[in-house]
Amino acid sequence: MLKSPHEYVDGVLNRDRLMLARTITLIESTLPAHQELARTIVDLLLPHTGKGFRIGITGVPGAGKSTYIESFGNMLTELGHRVAVLAIDPSSSRSGGSILGDKTRMERLAVNANAFIRPSPSSGTLGGVGRKTRETMLVCEAAGYDVVIIETVGVGQSETTVASMVDFFLVLMIAGAGDELQGIKKGVLEVADAIVINKADGDNILRAEIARKEYQTALHMLMPNSPNWSPPVLTCSSLEHTGIGKIWETILDHRKKLSDSGEMSKKRKHQALDWMAFLLEDGLRQWFYSDPQVKAALPGLRAEVENEKTSPTAAADTLLRFLQVNNR
Repeated sequence: MLKSPHEYVDGVLNRDRLMLARTITLIESTLPAHQELARTIVDLLLPHTGKGFRIGITGVPGAGKSTYIESFGNMLTELGHRVAVLAIDPSSSRSGGSILGDKTRMERLAVNANAFIRPSPSSGTLGGVGRKTRETMLVCEAAGYDVVIIETVGVGQSETTVASMVDFFLVLMIAGAGDELQGIKKGVLEVADAIVINKADGDNILRAEIARKEYQTALHMLMPNSPNWSPPVLTCSSLEHTGIGKIWETILDHRKKLSDSGEMSKKRKHQALDWMAFLLEDGLRQWFYSDPQVKAALPGLRAEVENEKTSPTAAADTLLRFLQVNNR
């Protein structure tokens, strides 16, 4: 049974983990009643958001993201921070989520009283990443989590989408830079605030240092994302917990430089405008496809385009004309 918006809001502000989880479940729901309630809750929580530091983390397969996030998250809680981890799961709309998987991969962090781990499903679409992850992030901030980590599985455009909603974007790599440079998109490197070579331990230390130099060279060929920050390339070992503290120092240095220059404030404002534009486009898309005439004509027009009986342009014009006629 659904509760009143204020019951959810009070629960989140009082740091009730169960109410936090239920609020996020509402945000993720596709039911119209749930979506309407979630919008009201997020609006009421909005004045209590914005104080957390938002970190996006992506990486190539095998880079050890989960091990790194667990080591990093536990270190932050030891420093007195409260950490929320949102793991974007593009398959969760089919499998029903991967909460158990996320918590199994981060066993120590999952039982940490000052940490909260939650998958953030993309609902099979890139737009789902933008909408649900942003709102979940805000709710976690309202619940007192001052560091929110968004982990992307590293599939396609989701990395740059996540980069557009965080304060610091970290790309996790492994040694063997020559091969990995081919496997990561230039666009991801362009939005990186730092690259970290993980697994720099044992016999791999030398290879990690070679990889660090190669990535640093690659970054020098790209235009910096910020006039106040040059992305560094660092090394660490998540298993041996070495280099993790240096990464946090780098993130704090980035935050200070962008805050002192006023760039961080501008970045947050730009992100808010981007979010509004996304919501408008998403709303218009839903409105268009829910129009009765469009729903009735769409299957036939798709078949005609597939069978080359009409052009895509003509089919699109026909559909758009329904809206023009209906709104005169």
